[in-house]
Amino acid sequence: MENFRKVRSEEAPAGDGDEGGSPNSGPFADLAPGAVHMRVKEGSKIRNLLAFATASMAQPATRAIVFSGCGRATTKTVTCAEILKRRLAGLHQVTRLRYRSVREVWQSLPPGPTPGQTPSDPAASLSVLKNVPSLAILLSKDALDPRQLGYQPPNLSPGPSSPPTVSTSKRSLGESAAEEGTAKRSQLEPEAENEDRTA
Repeated sequence: MENFRKVRSEEAPAGDGDEGGSPNSGPFADLAPGAVHMRVKEGSKIRNLLAFATASMAQPATRAIVFSGCGRATTKTVTCAEILKRRLAGLHQVTRLRYRSVREVWQSLPPGPTPGQTPSDPAASLSVLKNVPSLAILLSKDALDPRQLGYQPPNLSPGPSSPPTVSTSKRSLGESAAEEGTAKRSQLEPEAENEDRTA
């Protein structure tokens, strides 16, 4: 692909209708009209997304929010949803994973010393169809159907969601390796202690 440059990238039309009706409705077709939809992109700043999402969910009229992202933005989408769940307790979650078809159009570069030239032959183009993972996470203040796929009940306990780990080693969590080293050194040098006692 070194002799090609990307001209455009566009979403290919979905033939199976998994979008749930109109192209803007997304994977949650029965969503209330007042729900906030946050489209997370690869270059989005998490603090900006969360500032807007937190302010929106603080309003009593907003009952649900959807974070959606595709490709490299899926990890950022999960991060935003998890941080918002920590900030606002009692949110029900439904996660939907699907694939989007993205068509990329590449044009060949003309041979020559100047890389900034535009290609003169429009017939020398390449079209690539990619399936990109897409993730949509619905967070709702209202109870959702727990039988639907991808449902997670709200975490009512504040703080970390993972249970505390129990140490299985002999050394306690507060004891450092340096303290252990001084204990070994004092066991190896009993003669020095005996000289201090006699003096």
